[in-house]
Amino acid sequence: MEEFKRTPVKQKTKQILKLLRKENPDYNYLRELFRNLRRELEVEVVTLDQKLPYVPTEEEIRKYYQAVWQSRNMQHVIMIKTLLYTGVRVSELVMVQIADVDLDRCQIRINQGKGKKDRIVPFPESFKEILAIHSEATRKKGGKYLFESSWKKGYTTRGIRKILEFYTKQAGITNSISPHKLRHFLFTWLKKQGIDDALIQPYSGHESRQSLEIYSKLSIGDAQSNYENIIRKLPHSSLKCNTVTFFCKNLKWGFPLQFLSWCFIII
Repeated sequence: MEEFKRTPVKQKTKQILKLLRKENPDYNYLRELFRNLRRELEVEVVTLDQKLPYVPTEEEIRKYYQAVWQSRNMQHVIMIKTLLYTGVRVSELVMVQIADVDLDRCQIRINQGKGKKDRIVPFPESFKEILAIHSEATRKKGGKYLFESSWKKGYTTRGIRKILEFYTKQAGITNSISPHKLRHFLFTWLKKQGIDDALIQPYSGHESRQSLEIYSKLSIGDAQSNYENIIRKLPHSSLKCNTVTFFCKNLKWGFPLQFLSWCFIII
């Protein structure tokens, strides 16, 4: 049987280009054109098996946060809590500005996220005091972004990943904890708590509810109250603190802002 030889792709592209150039095609035209070509040629779409992402266990999250907390690096604590509470992508986190944080509504506006779409993500009411103190301290230093490096510039995505990788080693966890794994953990955990896809979708930034099926296999905005009630159970830390009692026993005039900040972190 004679072996069939195909025209090299680049050569065939030039041949097709001569036919299409006068059509002045746009993306939608080309998409429909090749969809019809595939149908006429009876070419089946090849779908690769989708591997489920690794999702940290609740115990790993506890150990991980314990390592972050023991560092006493306030910015890192707040940064990682923000990732864990909101499920934002690292590329979105580095672009969050102080002006995007709505402390009254306990929401953060994500501008031009994945797919160039804007959305709102929630954070717990118990987190707003420390976030307010952090935001104000950064603003007074002339900062623009919610999280900035010591050079007064916004972090890079690589910089954030290196920070999280450092605490993975500190916690002695085998599987590295990345920003995206914290995102996977949050949405998987919310699903386990019975939160419906319809509530998770607008916060997650997924195109459709179908995109969230992966989280179903592994086991908010009309109703932020549902999120607020559920997020209190998030196993990020076994440390607890009564803020009012702590203030009464320890607050003295002249304490620095950083001391006050710690009073709100473990909530």
